[in-house]
Parts: sequence; C-alpha cells; structure tokens
Amino acid sequence: MAMPARPLLVLAALLLPALLLSAASAADSKNNPADQLVSLINSNRTASKASSLSDNQGLGCIALQYIKAYEGQCSDVRNKKPPETSFAEIFAPSCGVQVATLSKITGRLMGCQSKYPSPPEAFDILVNDAKDLQVLHSKNHTEIGAAVSGTDGGGPYFWCVLFSGGKPATSFKVDGEVPKTAMHPGCFSGNNDDCAGPTNGANVPISAGALRLVAAVLFSVACAFAM
Repeated sequence: MAMPARPLLVLAALLLPALLLSAASAADSKNNPADQLVSLINSNRTASKASSLSDNQGLGCIALQYIKAYEGQCSDVRNKKPPETSFAEIFAPSCGVQVATLSKITGRLMGCQSKYPSPPEAFDILVNDAKDLQVLHSKNHTEIGAAVSGTDGGGPYFWCVLFSGGKPATSFKVDGEVPKTAMHPGCFSGNNDDCAGPTNGANVPISAGALRLVAAVLFSVACAFAM
C-alpha cells in the first residue's frame, strides 16, 4: 500500500538536510590549493621545531583581497605593499571581517608567475631566500591565511600568505559563516571550501556554510508543506 503524501514529505524534510550536510562535509579542504599551501607551511614549520599555525578564514579572505590590490602587476610584488590603512578600510569590509577584530600582521609571503604553479611549486616560489625563511619560521606568528588568484580569468597568478600574531578564536572574525568574497574568483584558506583552483579564473564553489543554510531553508519549506 502506498505511503500517504504527508509522511513522505516529513521523511523528505528529515533526510534532505542530512544529505546536504554530508555533501558539505565531503567538500573539505583537500581540493583547495590555498589550504594545501597552508599544510605545506605548517609541515615545514613543525619539521623546524616551530609551532603549527591556526588557519584563519578571515585572514585567508583578506589575503585574497591583498592580491587584488596589486591589480595584476607582478613586478610590484617584491617591492611594494598596499597601505596599512587598506586592511581596515578595504580588505576587512570586502570580506565581512569585523574591523575591531583585526590583529597585527607579523609577516607576509607573496609570489607571482605567468603560469599557474601547484602548491608545492608555489611554496618554492614564496620561500626562496634567507629572508623568506625567517618570515616562515618566525615565532611571532600564531595564525595564517593564504590565497591564490589569477588575473582576468588567466595569468599572471598570485599567491599570498599572511601571518598574524592574533588569538585564533577571536581575531579576524567574520560576520556570519561565510566571508563575502566566497563566491568571487580565487581560493582562500580556512573555510573548508572545495576550490578547483584559479587556472581558468574559476569561482570558489558553494561552501559548507552556504550548504548548511540551504539545508535549513529547504527543511523549513518541506515542514511547511507537510503540515
């Protein structure tokens, strides 16, 4: 005998969020080149007896904004930096990071190349002299944010790593679960997004936080129809 429509709707309402959450969990950081770079950096630090750093999504998003400040100019990477005021006036608002939670940037690594480098190749580009090694292994860092982005759908490709000495639980706090730039071109670390990489200027896909929101909405709609 067929099951009545109302119990079916109730069952669907209960199962759908679980399925969506499973999909969100599957979209971990293994396919995000920015997270892969953070993993390489932490492995290098721990191998050198330095502490592992907390991967902060707010700081990662700001690293993506930091890249955009160069407007595709590779030649500026080594010699120029965006004004310090950009963090509070441009980068944080663009990401939805609470300005009051910004912490001191204790170091940065920047690299740019015409062809897209893999995370291990990017690591070698970013850390290529004694000064870079000193930044990498500094004891002043407590957290990290990394990003990678192409330019206008192609090269040059920029990698940026920002280090901070803030408290991981309270610094670079994001309004809501997902930084504002989560649907813009490029990848950034710390938010458990499955990001295919910027080889063709692809957008970062829907994050786990966004999927949870979709699940909640669909759950409410299904329950309404079931009543």
